[in-house]
Amino acid sequence: MQPEQAVINGWSGSAPYWEKHREMIREMFAPVTQALVEDGLIGSGHAVLDIATGPGEPALSIAALVGPEGKVFGIDPVPEMVAAARRATNDLGLRNAQFDVAFADHLPFPADTFDAVVSRFGAMFFPAPVDAVREMLRVLKPGRKLALAVWDLAERNPFFYALSRVMERYVVSPPPAPDAPDAFRFASPGKLRDVLVEAGATVPSERLLPFTIQAPISVEDFWTVRCEMSEKLREKVAMLSREQLTEVRRQSIESLGEYSTDRGMSFPAQVLIVSGTKSLAA
Repeated sequence: MQPEQAVINGWSGSAPYWEKHREMIREMFAPVTQALVEDGLIGSGHAVLDIATGPGEPALSIAALVGPEGKVFGIDPVPEMVAAARRATNDLGLRNAQFDVAFADHLPFPADTFDAVVSRFGAMFFPAPVDAVREMLRVLKPGRKLALAVWDLAERNPFFYALSRVMERYVVSPPPAPDAPDAFRFASPGKLRDVLVEAGATVPSERLLPFTIQAPISVEDFWTVRCEMSEKLREKVAMLSREQLTEVRRQSIESLGEYSTDRGMSFPAQVLIVSGTKSLAA
């Protein structure tokens, strides 16, 4: 099996849960969506491409922003994710959003089509990041921007480590190869910006976005949601005995308690927003 197919298969298994929790996930990462809108210079009437849209975010939020005169296209390599995004579009009654199965490094659009291209937590899983960014630049209009959001270092994001550190006591995983598809593949400062430079983007920039992940649920429910959202966590849970699972859940809930408030879960978080512009001469 090719590495990219393994990634797609993993996300296929996660799709029902991402659809199930779509609204909560939208709320949790709304500050990241807003940062992409700002850095992508997205406004009313624009045509926007959302790459690795999953079950439709941030495409659906952006569709509401660009309004009926604008248009948003969301693409994802996982058919189950695209089907979920289409269902959400119908449920919301949006007429300016369209979703299709496609790969970041082979975009099915003519050159100079979009006013902005965004991707929220997708670039880490691109099989060929430089090729993907070149494709983004190709479909952008000259002078327009692409904006990508990737996770900062794992140790700055308890949304991940509060559970992973507990799980590692029972199921040890080897660290991923330096450029393997992984949530923290582009956490090192400048790594993704260098990809944009190699791909030909002009005025590349990178900024740190501190924000708060808010989820209006209990500690116990958050444990369930995170295990459902994450293929890696689901795989590790499946490896545990019943007794081990009981203990992992207990320790995880204890670890997560630090982030429980009277309004639900609240995690400090940090991501990198990396952007670049298509040359006017392109």
